[in-house]
Amino acid sequence: MPLLKGRAAVDMRIKVKDNPNLEECVFHIVLDGYNAPVTAGNFVDLVQRHFYDGMEIQRAADGFVVQTGDPEGPAEGFIDPSTEKTRTIPLEIMVDGKKAPVYGATLEELGLYKAQTKLPFNAFGTMAMARDEFENNSTSSQVFWLLKESEHTPSNANILDGRYAVFGYVTENQDFLTDLKVGDIIESIQVVYGLNNLFNLS
Repeated sequence: MPLLKGRAAVDMRIKVKDNPNLEECVFHIVLDGYNAPVTAGNFVDLVQRHFYDGMEIQRAADGFVVQTGDPEGPAEGFIDPSTEKTRTIPLEIMVDGKKAPVYGATLEELGLYKAQTKLPFNAFGTMAMARDEFENNSTSSQVFWLLKESEHTPSNANILDGRYAVFGYVTENQDFLTDLKVGDIIESIQVVYGLNNLFNLS
C-alpha cells in the first residue's frame, strides 16, 4: 500500500474546451501526507502511474464540486496490475488532538459529533476522495475539488467533514476550477516535490 509520509505537491495541467478566455490551466495542489498518509499516498502513486493523464473531467455541472478519476470501462477505480482487482483504500480521517487517523468509519458512526478534523472542507479547492455513499472503504481513484467558499462550508459544520477523506488543497489558480466543464481533459499531473516521501508498503 502506498503511503505519503510528509508533504508533496503536484501540478495538474488541464486543456479547457469551448472557452475563448481559457485554453489551458495549471493547478498547483499541495498534498498532506502527515494527516492523510494512505489517501495522499494512493493519489501520488496513481499520478506516478500516469493514471489521470488524458482523463476527462467527469462532473462539473452542479456548482458544488469538480470530479474525475473514473476510468473507461466497467471498473470504477484503479485496477492494480499485480492483483488484477480494483485497489481500494479505507476512509481516513485525522481528528484534531489525535496522533493517528481513524480508519473505516465516519466520525458520526464513531459518535464523535463535535470532533474537529485536521483537514476540513473549509476552502475553495479542497481536494478529497470520492467513494460509494454507503461503503466507507470503497475509495479507489475518483477525486473531487470543492467549489464553495469557507463561509458556506464552515469547518465541522457541513455534510462533508468527517465523511470524506480530504488530503490536499489547490493553492494556485483555484478560482479557475469554476471554469472547468465535463469533457475538459487532464493533459498531465506531475509531482513537483515530495516524491521522496512516497513509500510502498507490501
